[in-house]
Amino acid sequence: MTRNVCITAVEGQTGFLIAELLLTDAEFKKKIDSLTGLTMDPNSDKVKELKTLGATIATHTPGRERDVAEALKKTGCDTLCLVPPARADKLDIASELIGAARRAGVANVLLISAAGCDYAERDEQPRLREFVDLEAAVLACKGDPSNPLGHSPCVIRAGFYAENLLLYTEQARNEGLLPLPIGDKHKFAPIALGDISLVAAHVLTGKGPHGFDERHRGQLMVLTGPMLVSGEELAAAASKALGQTLEFENISEREAKRVLKSQTDIDDSEKEYLLDYYSLVREGKTNYISTTAFHDVTGQHPTGPEEFFKNYAGELRPKKKLRTS
Repeated sequence: MTRNVCITAVEGQTGFLIAELLLTDAEFKKKIDSLTGLTMDPNSDKVKELKTLGATIATHTPGRERDVAEALKKTGCDTLCLVPPARADKLDIASELIGAARRAGVANVLLISAAGCDYAERDEQPRLREFVDLEAAVLACKGDPSNPLGHSPCVIRAGFYAENLLLYTEQARNEGLLPLPIGDKHKFAPIALGDISLVAAHVLTGKGPHGFDERHRGQLMVLTGPMLVSGEELAAAASKALGQTLEFENISEREAKRVLKSQTDIDDSEKEYLLDYYSLVREGKTNYISTTAFHDVTGQHPTGPEEFFKNYAGELRPKKKLRTS
């Protein structure tokens, strides 16, 4: 049974890390026959790096489902890892990719979705809620026995990426603050992006009589970090890891918008997604952890907050104040 994997949006961090892991880890690499990275930005540094690692790069030009299907056929893809792109039109693009995969006869599809999307209100948290629509489009294929795409689906609902906390590096280094608009009553469980990539790699390389490994096929996996934390507990974990005090500051959504606008170059839709998730925290809809799937799939335990902050200590450690004479 061949395993020709195509990963979408490899110009972004999620798609890139999944592809990089498949190409550099010896155990995963020997389980795939080829890896194609589908990208809308073939000149990005991440795409160029994947090419040096052995990936075939295919340019994705959205707009016509038929053309995208032909592009998938040319790659020989039998397994699609659908990472929605970090763009305002991600729903349209991802929906088109699902239709194209159906046309191309792709048998296995892994969708990277978002934990909390089922708790999101369409009017209040639209960027989160649109992942429900994507999940529905993927899983609806299961009801059509003539559609190869319905034979072997899997959905990973990825929790809040701990790496999003690095967006506040400037405040951490210069002011010793972790400013988040999450209130002071509720908690959430950030997960390291590397942990999401690890589960995805296991799913994409697992094989069974109907496509994916039977332990993964048809699964909806909710993945969060292993520890529920409030803003203060998150700052305490960071302080312990850094060896210096970092304090939590509960800021308003208006302030959060200003910080994200001034300090990041991420797409506006991704900023909206972050603000949607923060509002879920304030509403008490993230007071849970979900690590069973991670343990069952990998046999390991996900990265905790303190360990995560240790990995990024050089970026986050507050600057020492200069002594003035």
